[in-house]
Amino acid sequence: MSYIERRPIKRSKFRLFIGAKYYTLKKYFDWYLSKKTYAKIKDNSPYPYAIFTHSTPLIRKLKDVEMYLQYNKITNLKLAMDKLNGVTLRPGETFSYWKLIGKPTYKKGYMDGLVLCSNGTFKPGVGGGLCQLSNLIYWMTLHTPLTVIERYRHSHDVFPDVNRTQPFGTGATCSYNYLDLQIQNTTDSEFQLIVKIKGDYLTGEWRSTKPCRYRYEIYEKEHSMTTSLFGGYIRNNLIFRKIYDIRNELVSDEYITENHAYMTYAPYLKDGNNQV
Repeated sequence: MSYIERRPIKRSKFRLFIGAKYYTLKKYFDWYLSKKTYAKIKDNSPYPYAIFTHSTPLIRKLKDVEMYLQYNKITNLKLAMDKLNGVTLRPGETFSYWKLIGKPTYKKGYMDGLVLCSNGTFKPGVGGGLCQLSNLIYWMTLHTPLTVIERYRHSHDVFPDVNRTQPFGTGATCSYNYLDLQIQNTTDSEFQLIVKIKGDYLTGEWRSTKPCRYRYEIYEKEHSMTTSLFGGYIRNNLIFRKIYDIRNELVSDEYITENHAYMTYAPYLKDGNNQV
């Protein structure tokens, strides 16, 4: 893993505004002028085969963060899930997280939720908390034959490993509309996304018209916590995926992605007492 750390660039508000407009327009061009066929059809009848299912807790207590932002997140998630639940991904089609959800606004009922800033702190923001949904979909997709063609890693690692159930760096950050999550179906089967809230958990499932012939195991390599050249620490790893056939024989060991994130807590914490 070769990673060259670069000093963070401080840009003016005007430069940030222009940059956001540029990438927003670029994404619109991709949605409406590219040759991709984007998924848009929903089916309320669950497909017969469950490919992978996962759940994550809805509420996580965070130091110095108002709990109302966490509960507002649930409202935001329900609105977004209404756009995604039952979406089908046919062979050759592309799933776009933001194209399906649309822009979160107060007018649509979205509320101020928790937004992770570029410097690793939190702030209230309309539609905040939707990263939990994109994280879930990305993690589930890694356990299917679907292909992730666009995903963005989180710039900061804000949670120590207490209660961590999956490797660091297996989430997908999102910001309307240019930090998108896009998934392409290059198989000959149709897939269906199911997302819902069950009690205190956000749950998701990829289902299909055909059973999956493979089993997927996600793991990390070369994990390290290194000193940043500009103060603090950086967490690093590589994400790989082992693919097994129906006889449980290893078919492939694939590289997935590389992660580097500034840590907002002291390295090697055994609990979450000092998390932000």
